[in-house]
Amino acid sequence: MKLSRAAVHRKTHALPELRFEDQQLTSFSGLVLIQQLFTHLNLKQQLRDCFRHLKTHPIFGWPTIVLLLIVHALLGYRDLRHMQYYHDDPLVTRLLGLARLPDVATLSRMLASADPQSVHRLRHLLTTLVSVRLKALQLPRVTLDFDGSVIGTNRYAEGTAVGFNRKKKGQRSYYPLFCTVAQTGQVLDVLHRSGNVHDSNGAEAFITECIAQVRSVLPKPVLEVRMDAAFFSDALATMLEANHVEYTISVPFERLVELKNIIATRQRWCPMSESCAYFELLWKPKSWEHPRRFLFIRTQARQQCKEPVQLDLFTPYEYGVEFKVIITNKHLRARNVVMFHQGRGAQEGLFAELKSDNQMDYIPTRSWLGNQVYLLSVLFAHNLARELQMIADPPPRLTSEKRPALWDFMRLGTLRSQFIQRAGRLIRPQGQLLLSMSANQPLRNALLHYLHALRAA
Repeated sequence: MKLSRAAVHRKTHALPELRFEDQQLTSFSGLVLIQQLFTHLNLKQQLRDCFRHLKTHPIFGWPTIVLLLIVHALLGYRDLRHMQYYHDDPLVTRLLGLARLPDVATLSRMLASADPQSVHRLRHLLTTLVSVRLKALQLPRVTLDFDGSVIGTNRYAEGTAVGFNRKKKGQRSYYPLFCTVAQTGQVLDVLHRSGNVHDSNGAEAFITECIAQVRSVLPKPVLEVRMDAAFFSDALATMLEANHVEYTISVPFERLVELKNIIATRQRWCPMSESCAYFELLWKPKSWEHPRRFLFIRTQARQQCKEPVQLDLFTPYEYGVEFKVIITNKHLRARNVVMFHQGRGAQEGLFAELKSDNQMDYIPTRSWLGNQVYLLSVLFAHNLARELQMIADPPPRLTSEKRPALWDFMRLGTLRSQFIQRAGRLIRPQGQLLLSMSANQPLRNALLHYLHALRAA
């Protein structure tokens, strides 16, 4: 329908006067979805069980503090002092079951008083929630990715140290090791570490624990593991084979000089694609006991031009050759093994989302255990956002060579802008609690779709 110019444009000159009143207005109407999700998962009771061993019971107990940190991350706030911008929001207080929120000093003191047993139980709850989802899916294959990510700070915090940091050299940091599930895009577990440790520090015990946790709920499916060159070792490969786990691990060239000679003297390469070729060997380093399958890949790649850019009409690209080696116990074709190993890149995207949308790169306190509680709260928020979308819709695709997530997940920042950060008013017509929102049809359809799915789950 064609509209007239007068029906579209409007003159606006006067600025409205501001008036601040105590009303039952909320900026986060979409929290009704989170409240229904908490009820569905019985999250509040499970958090209470994590702190049942504590003998003291302050006014703001630990279950409430952790739940507040989860909501803080879901709303997109970073610093703890940013709580002041939603401390009077009626829907936030209703979700937490409070008449008022604790102040920043109370929250900081509680984080500083965290104990190791509480942190261990929170980690177990994080793993349990993901395991329940995996058990419900009944997947024929479960793919676990292991890698570390730097969490830096410009101030001192207990356990931070100066380690490898490509972007901010000399910055103190933590370097936790994450286990993520490729099919669901969730974090299964995390091992908190100082920033000056190697990727493989404590990795073997942590990987064994994650494998045992998945096996306890899914004993029959095939387990797959992908890791980078920092985890390359005979002990780790032997442990994975003993647990009947399929794996691919990048091989570090700098530690194995023999690989250079093998590649340099190789005459025959099998084509994999137009720009990629390979060959494979049963080989072992001198210190290893048994030979294993090594894939040698040669890829034609465009070289980066580091010279000053000339404004010519035509600048030809220069191409070079890149080599990489993968060790695996899979019995697939070389192309399928390479594609499977390249699927590790999805984990880097997950880390980027955790830091940009979930504020994982923020260190709130000087306490080692308190910072672990905050990190686990951020991971809870991420996993819950994934869980909400998995409950609402069936998986739109099956697995493929790279093992991508079965759902086309929306980032948490997208969920905030579309559903959570919506204005509304709490009213009680005839004594019945009602959340009044704008009559936006796409928003209404989306909210009702998620609510119906949660109630039917």
